[in-house]
Amino acid sequence: MHEDEWLARRFEEHRGRLRAVAYRMLGSLSEADDAVQEAWLRLSRHTGDAGRDEIADLGAWLTTVVGRISLNLLRSRATRREEPLDVRVPDPVVSPAAGGDPEHEALVADAVGLALLVVLDTLEPAERLAFVLHDMFALPFDDIAPIVGRTPAAARQLASRGRRRVQGAAAVPDADLARQREVVAAFMAASRSGDFEALVAVLDPDVVLRADYGDFLPSAVPKHLRGAATVARQALLFGRYAQFARPAVVNGAAGAVTAQEGRVLSVMGFTIRGGRITEIDIVADPERLAGLAIEP
Repeated sequence: MHEDEWLARRFEEHRGRLRAVAYRMLGSLSEADDAVQEAWLRLSRHTGDAGRDEIADLGAWLTTVVGRISLNLLRSRATRREEPLDVRVPDPVVSPAAGGDPEHEALVADAVGLALLVVLDTLEPAERLAFVLHDMFALPFDDIAPIVGRTPAAARQLASRGRRRVQGAAAVPDADLARQREVVAAFMAASRSGDFEALVAVLDPDVVLRADYGDFLPSAVPKHLRGAATVARQALLFGRYAQFARPAVVNGAAGAVTAQEGRVLSVMGFTIRGGRITEIDIVADPERLAGLAIEP
């Protein structure tokens, strides 16, 4: 086998893990793919046996490279402040209602739901990197420290701070997917029928709704709502679209895809705890939806 082909095959063995690392770091599927592609370009620049022999553990080397690329992207994003500071809905990973998509399941393994990604977005870039690489991918602090330009002890503190913030803000959702689907179905049924009381009953009193409508809706439409009554009233405003919603698995949890005449209008991810909806994340930006390549 030609040496370049051998290297490409070795890289492909790690692609799934690298994409998962980048997705947890960035919450963006397109940026995650860009980070993985950049890692391949950096690896391919190690021409000659001498350069490649310096890489004792290819998986660890690639993980640190993707981590460094992702950290730079996070810092650049914070500098540009492209998104409103109070709401940023991560890219959803959508699978058919029956599940069974191995690539998607690997991408969101370990309960990486939209709610957790939202919490990760509140961490400082270095905290997020240290927490993700250590707690989710078991990378030692000796390898993390050079990426963030700190000592291993300081990298450990970064991960610890990130862990405390995640544990304090991201309670564990209900694990029973069948029960989750029942709750989402009840929400959709109440939306379709215009039953305000039924909507409030299925929502947690402190439910949070985050939405990215892009140019699909006027900017005056609220994108960040809190409270069962407030979210229920918003759901009733869009009740006419509920008839077009179909069940889906969104980041490993019960969700819905709304499509009309072959065009995807929105993806909704739900976080359910104690049998009630505690968080709803909606992506209805046509540009973002087009980039996700979701089947109607």
